[in-house]
Amino acid sequence: MQPIVRFLRGFGRFWYDFIVGDDPKIAIGVAVVLGVGGVLVARETVSSEALVVVLAALLLTAFTVTMALDVSRHQRLRA
Repeated sequence: MQPIVRFLRGFGRFWYDFIVGDDPKIAIGVAVVLGVGGVLVARETVSSEALVVVLAALLLTAFTVTMALDVSRHQRLRA
């Protein structure tokens, strides 16, 4: 295999593991929250202070939903 191809493959694997890690649901939740934030910034519909509060609440909600899904799945597997 060419050295440049090995480098690119390793580079891609590193960033995938760094961003997604063990749970792709969290990475998807963060991406969705950042997308919502980008739309809200582009439309200038909310103030910057309110935007921080909204995005923090959305991020906390996404994380909570992800954890609830994982816990319920784990409990069903143990039963």
